[in-house]
Amino acid sequence: MDVLIKTLQFFLSLSVLIIIHEMGHYFAARAFKVRVEKFYLFFDPWFSIFKIKRGETEYGMGWLPLGGYVKIAGMIDESMDREAMKQPPKDYEFRSKPAWQRLIIMLGGVTFNILLAILIYVVMLFSHGEEYLPAENVKYGIVADSLALDLGMQTGDKIIEINGLRPVDFMDIPKEFIMGNVKTVTVERQGEFVRLDVPDSFFGKLISTRGSRFFSLRYPFIVEAFLPNSAAEEAGVRPGDHVAGIGGVETWSFDEFRTEIGNYRNQETALIVYREGERLEIPITIPESGAIGAYVTPIDQLFEFETRNYSFFAAIPAGITKAYTTTVDYVKQLGLLFRPEVKATESLGGFISIGNIFAPTWNWLHFWTITAFLSVILAVMNVLPIPALDGGHVMFLLYEVVTRRKPNEKFMEYAQMVGMILLLGLILFVNFNDVMRLFR
Repeated sequence: MDVLIKTLQFFLSLSVLIIIHEMGHYFAARAFKVRVEKFYLFFDPWFSIFKIKRGETEYGMGWLPLGGYVKIAGMIDESMDREAMKQPPKDYEFRSKPAWQRLIIMLGGVTFNILLAILIYVVMLFSHGEEYLPAENVKYGIVADSLALDLGMQTGDKIIEINGLRPVDFMDIPKEFIMGNVKTVTVERQGEFVRLDVPDSFFGKLISTRGSRFFSLRYPFIVEAFLPNSAAEEAGVRPGDHVAGIGGVETWSFDEFRTEIGNYRNQETALIVYREGERLEIPITIPESGAIGAYVTPIDQLFEFETRNYSFFAAIPAGITKAYTTTVDYVKQLGLLFRPEVKATESLGGFISIGNIFAPTWNWLHFWTITAFLSVILAVMNVLPIPALDGGHVMFLLYEVVTRRKPNEKFMEYAQMVGMILLLGLILFVNFNDVMRLFR
């Protein structure tokens, strides 16, 4: 069921992004009286799922969900309509318009994607505000994994400063490490402050593990409720109990307990539980699954989150700023792919990677947050100067503006073909990466 919900969210988000992107091209073309012959969600080689003709434009839905397109008259695009290009130019065709108009038409898609991200952020900030976890409210510290331990951190450390500055939002701290921005980190450990230097080699180690062995939020295993046939409930554990150990081993946090319980599968042992200040040892048989069937109290009930609230008019500049910072951060992340430590060929992901960032339950706030982020990604990727992408067309148009000469149409056809082959190869490669990760 989780996979189905993620898949549905992915295709809904993808559909919204494609339609908005193509609407940008469509409306820009119509503004300059350029004929749009087709407007399609997904590609339609050989056949389409449905189509309908309205005026000069055929609207439809293809069966191949690798993108979408508008077929603009007189333009060398995905359709590779060579016969139309052999005819004399007509007033309503793309190729008959001045370069500056064609440039606006080609930038219409990425413009609409950025505007969509801004709109989503404005609406979310106005309606829900911006919830964050102040770093100073992380009262239990962190759970240090292998990379953090190598750096000198310890479980229970509280991160006080990054590069000499106090972080505001705890969730921004991992991002700073992943972006390679952190040179020093200061932690509070048992009442003392410890300053740790971050070596240059640390970035490569962090990237190679995708941050999976760094650190996480430390919080107690306080039981909220139970699954059906719960071993913990049958043993006598109650909601509100703090499960703090197993088999005589103290495991104060949930992560420590989760690690330790794997040693007791199909065994009779005892849980260490604190109930209203009293320490109890409760006999229990751990199932083969290695889980006791108890829900952990959500972190928003264990920590004091704060919310920045915005009026409608305050949400507009805040939404623009958020879209801008998201775009800048993503461009910086793309830049990281060129660093040798990153191993870009192993880091790229396809549809499975994108689908996995959606929540396993339907949460509209999370859905629109991810959709806004993907809209920024789509805008940035499309503006890259690669033939077959909008950025490739923009590159040739800028050449025309500077030299006052149009590139040869035959050259444009070949460039479009090469670009399409490269893109198809990239799509196959990143999705092959995803499949291979499933078996690692």
